[in-house]
Amino acid sequence: MPLRPLSRDAYRVGWICPLEVEQIAAMEMLDENHERLPQPPGDTNIYNLGSINNYNVVIAGLPRAGNCSAATVVTQMRMTFPNLRYGLLVGIGGGVPTKTDWGTIRLGHVVVSEPTGVHSGAIQYDHGKAKAGQFERKGSLAPPPTALLNAAREVAVQRQRVDDDPIWMNLHRIQTGRRGLRRFKYPGAANDYLYPPSYPHGQEGVPCEKCGCDPGQRIERPTDEEDDSFIVVHRGTIASGELVIKDAQKRDDLAQEHGVLCFEMEAAGALTDFPCIVIRGISDYCDSHKNDQWHGYAAAVAAAYARQLFFHMSIEEVQRDPNITPTSFELPLNLSETSQVARFVAREDQLRRIQKIFDTPAGRRTAVVHGLGGIGKTQLAIAYIKRNRSDHSAALWLNAKDESALKQSFARAAEWIQRHYPSLTYIKSALESRDLDMTVKAVKRWLDEPKNDRWVVVYDNYDNTLSGNQKEKSLASASFFEAKTKGDHDEDLAKAFDLRQFLPETDHGAILVTTRSSMVKLGQMIHLRKLEDINDGLEILASVSGRKDLRQDPAATDLARELDGLPLALATAGAYLEQVSTSYTEYLQLYRESWQRLHEETPQLEASDQKLYSTWNLSYLYIQQQSPNAATLLRQWAYFASEDLWYELLKASGPETPEWLGALTKDELTFDKSLRILCSHGLVDADPVSPLQRGKSRGYSVHGCVHSWMMHVLNQGFDKSMAWTAVQCVARRVPKHGEHEYWLVQRRLIAHADRCLKILRNQEVDDGAVGSLCSLGLLYADQGRLLEAEAMFKQALEGKEKAWGREHTSTLGIVNNLGVLYADQGRLQEAEAMYERALEGKEKALGRGHTSTLNAINNLGLLYTDQGRPKKAEVMFKRALEGKEKVCGREHTSTLETVNNLGNFYAKQGRLQEAEVMFKRALEGKEKALGREHTSALETVNNLGNLYVKQGRLQEAEAMYKQALGGKEKALGRKHKSTLNTVNNLGILYTGQGRLQEAEAMYRRTLPSGLDSLYAEQCRLQEAEAM
Repeated sequence: MPLRPLSRDAYRVGWICPLEVEQIAAMEMLDENHERLPQPPGDTNIYNLGSINNYNVVIAGLPRAGNCSAATVVTQMRMTFPNLRYGLLVGIGGGVPTKTDWGTIRLGHVVVSEPTGVHSGAIQYDHGKAKAGQFERKGSLAPPPTALLNAAREVAVQRQRVDDDPIWMNLHRIQTGRRGLRRFKYPGAANDYLYPPSYPHGQEGVPCEKCGCDPGQRIERPTDEEDDSFIVVHRGTIASGELVIKDAQKRDDLAQEHGVLCFEMEAAGALTDFPCIVIRGISDYCDSHKNDQWHGYAAAVAAAYARQLFFHMSIEEVQRDPNITPTSFELPLNLSETSQVARFVAREDQLRRIQKIFDTPAGRRTAVVHGLGGIGKTQLAIAYIKRNRSDHSAALWLNAKDESALKQSFARAAEWIQRHYPSLTYIKSALESRDLDMTVKAVKRWLDEPKNDRWVVVYDNYDNTLSGNQKEKSLASASFFEAKTKGDHDEDLAKAFDLRQFLPETDHGAILVTTRSSMVKLGQMIHLRKLEDINDGLEILASVSGRKDLRQDPAATDLARELDGLPLALATAGAYLEQVSTSYTEYLQLYRESWQRLHEETPQLEASDQKLYSTWNLSYLYIQQQSPNAATLLRQWAYFASEDLWYELLKASGPETPEWLGALTKDELTFDKSLRILCSHGLVDADPVSPLQRGKSRGYSVHGCVHSWMMHVLNQGFDKSMAWTAVQCVARRVPKHGEHEYWLVQRRLIAHADRCLKILRNQEVDDGAVGSLCSLGLLYADQGRLLEAEAMFKQALEGKEKAWGREHTSTLGIVNNLGVLYADQGRLQEAEAMYERALEGKEKALGRGHTSTLNAINNLGLLYTDQGRPKKAEVMFKRALEGKEKVCGREHTSTLETVNNLGNFYAKQGRLQEAEVMFKRALEGKEKALGREHTSALETVNNLGNLYVKQGRLQEAEAMYKQALGGKEKALGRKHKSTLNTVNNLGILYTGQGRLQEAEAMYRRTLPSGLDSLYAEQCRLQEAEAM
């Protein structure tokens, strides 16, 4: 679905952003982006087009700060978009720390222009004429238009009537976990310094902490903890001028004379003949102590406030585009998250009950289906969705068995939404960030959209609840396996989570929850009981076993009665009887003996579990006769996740592979043959085959109840050997980034990694296991699971320190990994501590000139760049380069990589000629050493393309991008992250050139990598192959 093109006449509101940081914040507030439009020859502005609440908006930046630039931009913008009624002038400003009706103005607050007394809301403080020896300022600038003043007042009124601040919620549209958006994070009240007007700053350009400004001179002011989730907005007079004010005394004099709350530099130019409201986030106090720390957050709060105005504007005042139709929220049905049975016995009463709950005309409707494991809750939900599909615009299926699985389901839902609505930038941005928490928020936001009110969301298998009774039950039934893997009961408590944090916050739509717990009081409860009609039980037995006329067999009736209406137990018995010639009478006798043994060995099991487990025990004994290795796999499976166990995963276990597993995986034919035996007994399901597996085998899954049986019965004691076999299988299968389509393997591995995490927690780790821990840490880091990655690296570090000491080089390698992780998290001080420890240790152990030491220096250079410390960064890069040239030579690939980094550094600093010299040197050397098609050389080609764009050399940039793209597609594949990065660069280039069809083709290629899997799941195999 392409970006929506509109005519230039369709835009009514202009949004003017003086600075780049303000423009980024503005674009994050859009509901959707529109296609760029051709501009008249005289218009040199760069516009970003989109909509908020169906109002079409033109976002324009300024080439430089000041009134003259604003006037020029506004003039050109109004010529190009003739129907613009008025504008929003949104950005950062310097605040006057004075008291208003809304409290004392502080950093991170918002000031909005509003007429007060003799002023119209904005004055030009440095414009006037000399009169009688005095400088007399001329009158005020044009007041904000009535529609925007009314909207601002309505925002103020409505915010006082709600618990959750809508502006604060808008602020969190900016996903500050992404590297490019970290500057928008809240710096914290502790970094809000105010000094007396008479106390000057120590040294210009140097932060207060480093230039000797006395903390004792700071003015102490009370803080309000509620401000953390409530954006304070002040309304009054804003002063505009050509010069930046860095004089607190002048600030206070002007403020006292004119009642000014804020100073800025563009309003006078914009307001000359264009009615605007001025919105400023406070980033400093107009004194000599000002710095850039608050710029990002101040720009963000201003943009968040501006967005809120669009929800309170009068429709008559700002006419919405008559061609806009309500946004569609239709999605095709996608049940790929579920395993459907062909033999579901419909429960008509419960289906009618769900439909009755969801037919309620107003508000959000929630039904909670609770009952025993294996009773048919999931199949009932599937039956409802398939039967009532036309009642809902979209149906999302989410696996809520634990918090990790639920977040992964949200990610797949986001991919499905993005597939059908690619212009939703907040969905695309969340997916690109690989941050699962951001993705959850993005999907919830889509569900919260005002016109998206006919969806249904299923939260399936929500069994790890925070209910006290449920926790006690799970603890009471904890097996020795669980106890040994967690050491105590904390693991059960850690698995429990509150589903409410994952529910949409809006008051529309329908929610269906399935759970074993009767304590999940989220909506109207439906208790799914055992099958009460004996004929329903006989129907399941007959359909699965393939045996007819069971009503004529008294033993079949007795078996159905003893299995007590449990669908899963009935299906298992039927699957057993399909495989053997045993009569129902004989099976009934075997079942009773199995139940008696189980009851004696595990009397703590509930009656329903004993019935289920007894049928599975019979199947297990028969499987042991058919295939001992397949039976052993059932025990081993307890140490993996319940879903998606596949051949290559088990094959990857390495030289320590147990003999039985080596025999089972000697080839794929042997493996599949054994799994077919397990499938034939109804214990295992074969997952659908997808062309996305790209030569990898299909997966196999088991029901959650079967997985519990594997843990509680087949593994009554913790088997350390099997546990470490699972860990090694997963760790050895973690792909390197250079592998073709590595992210698909990562996605399949993550649930098994979570299982390993539980095994490893509180386990003693020897030096031989550290490599596995590091592999799992890298997997988690790549998936955005940074806390889990940190846990793995820390446990690995502890093992290395214990085995080899703090200063050993292998220990320092893990220290370096932690530094990279902290840098990715934005924890730059901790990253710096890790890098410095690694550098100090490597210098001591290996010497200042060792390549490993020089790599640590290079990492510090990258960190200092992220910290905005360019002088220190350049020193590090040059030191690393000098050392590598001396040790490795000028043409060594390690040397050339640092040359490339230095080129990137120069480019970010605007030193484009120096950057070009570095890039060309790096490219020439890499092509000579590695070849033109090597990925490292291609990355430098891509960097040269970026540089040429900055230099305006667009034809050369296109040639570089195409060379990089062709090579990356060949080496890495069309869907590799690095390939898509170059595709995106071409899209941006084409957009800037007005080549919109070519740009669209590029942008469509950058849709999330899961798109092809979603095509495949819908049996659209040709489209999947095309992707």
